Amino acid sequence: MFSGIVESTGIISNLVHENGCRLLTIAPIKMFFDVAVGDSIAINGVCLTVTSFTDEFFHVTAVPETLRLTNIDQLKTGDLVNLERSILPTTRIGGHYVQGHVDGMGQILEIKQDNSHALLVKISIPDYLSQYIVKKGYITLDGMSITVIEAENEWFTVTFIPHTQFVTTVQNYRVGTLINIEVDMMGKYIEKLLGARKHAITN
Repeated sequence: MFSGIVESTGIISNLVHENGCRLLTIAPIKMFFDVAVGDSIAINGVCLTVTSFTDEFFHVTAVPETLRLTNIDQLKTGDLVNLERSILPTTRIGGHYVQGHVDGMGQILEIKQDNSHALLVKISIPDYLSQYIVKKGYITLDGMSITVIEAENEWFTVTFIPHTQFVTTVQNYRVGTLINIEVDMMGKYIEKLLGARKHAITN
C-alpha cells in the first residue's frame, strides 16, 4: 500500500528482457538505506518487488501483464521514474490510499502554464476508466496522488504545482507522454457492492 507521495526519482541504469519480462536496475537519486529483498516499491505507480540490491541500485522485475497495462514497457536506459516505498502504520497519509495496481494508461493531450508556473495538464481516459474519474476526486498518475480538476467522458485535467514538477517525472512530461493511471479504489468497490445488491434484489 502506498500514499501517492513520491519520495524520490530514480534513473533506469539497465534493462534486460527475459522470458517476456523486463528486469530493471534502478538507481535512486535519494538513496533508500532500509531496502530489503521482498520489499514493495512503486515505480511510476506500479507496485514491484525488490529482487536484489546494492548500495547504489535495486532490481525489480515487471511481468507481461504489467508491461501490457503500464508505461514500464516504454522505459529506456537513462529514463527518470517516480519512486515510493510502501507506507508504514506510522506514516502520515499525505495523499490517498494507493494500491500500486495500475488500471491503464492515459496520454497527455495538452499542457498549459498559468501565471503561478503551475501546469494545467489534459489527459485522455481509456473508455473503461471514465466512470471512476470524478471532478475533485483522487487519481494516481505515475504514482502521484493528484486531485482531478475537470472530468469528461474522454479526458480529465489536473494541476501540477512547481514543487511537483521539480521533484518528479513531471519535469519530462510532453504532449503525447503516456501516463500510468490508477483510479480511486473506493469507486470500484462501491460499484461491485451495488451490483451485487441489485443482483440479489432481482433474484
